[in-house]
Amino acid sequence: MFASHSQILCTIFGVNIYFYGVVLALAITIGTFWADYIGTKFFKLEKETIIDMAPYVVILGILGARLYYCLLNYDFYLRFPTEILAIRHGGISIHGALLGGFIGLVLFAKKRNISIFKLCDISAAGLPLAQAIGRWGNFFNSEAFGTPTNLPWKLYIAPQYRPIPYTDNEYFHPAFLYESILDLIIFFLLFTLIKTNRYKKEGNLTLIYLILYSAARIAVESIRIDSVKYLFGQPVAIIMSIGIIIVALSVLIYRNLPCKTKT
Repeated sequence: MFASHSQILCTIFGVNIYFYGVVLALAITIGTFWADYIGTKFFKLEKETIIDMAPYVVILGILGARLYYCLLNYDFYLRFPTEILAIRHGGISIHGALLGGFIGLVLFAKKRNISIFKLCDISAAGLPLAQAIGRWGNFFNSEAFGTPTNLPWKLYIAPQYRPIPYTDNEYFHPAFLYESILDLIIFFLLFTLIKTNRYKKEGNLTLIYLILYSAARIAVESIRIDSVKYLFGQPVAIIMSIGIIIVALSVLIYRNLPCKTKT
């Protein structure tokens, strides 16, 4: 059994420093430097190209992640609009981050005249590592947990963070941990494809990442009880993930048909 004892890491000059923000910053930094290493060693990019791209991707990615989350929870943020800027309290979405980050990547690619597909593949190599680390921000915020459980690795959730139907339950599946582990598996799988050069053409690695991560997200989301929004009785994240799998898999198959490979 384990539990988060505080959301606040420390206080500096009266300002609270939250674990969530520190973990997020650490995840972005490690993911960026890893992607830069991959870009230099395996994709023949100049050193620090990905580091130069990072401000574009990170700023627009965080903006997209926050706006997407706020839109999904518009009823709350209409009542408390000042909370929109309180990102240290948590509340970002990976799907919004992917969209915002992609826009930043495209802007950088156009500016430097670099292949968008190549930059996407390099980013895909670093993303699951950053996500695996970043999920621990949910731990400190007491969020991203699943159904009640008594397994040895159960997660204690304080009463104020429990959904109404589960107020009498103390221990839950650590869904954030499951996703973190799955992200690490995806990270190693993609790195293996890169090392062995088995992804065939630019863009394939990105499509594989989207398929694998979406499948992992569906598996984890199916046990979560704190999903932010539902549509047709299903979490929006599952619906989005299913859509991404269908599109990405269709494009991957089409791009690698024998007739396409010969041309």
